Amino acid sequence: MNPLMAARAYAQAQGTGGATAGAAVAGGPEFSQLLSNVMGDMTQQTRVAEANMTQAVQGQGSMIDVVTSISSAEASLQTVIAVRDQVISAYQEIMRMPI
Repeated sequence: MNPLMAARAYAQAQGTGGATAGAAVAGGPEFSQLLSNVMGDMTQQTRVAEANMTQAVQGQGSMIDVVTSISSAEASLQTVIAVRDQVISAYQEIMRMPI
């Protein structure tokens, strides 16, 4: 999952995507599945970055590959953090609602 897909998923979850977003959510994967996919992607990209760093330390890898994989892992982590922050914010807003 790339950052654009994550942004679209976030817009659909927020309900800001208009009528077409509601139709896409009804036929699309569940929110928990989207979160699981994002977490899995972030974990995979982090492992790739670690493997590239190990190869570079051993003199077998390219610095360009290391920098690219670290940038990709960082972007995935920032996406996960942004989604987490929005989920926490939504939870806090729900908790502030009067019963």
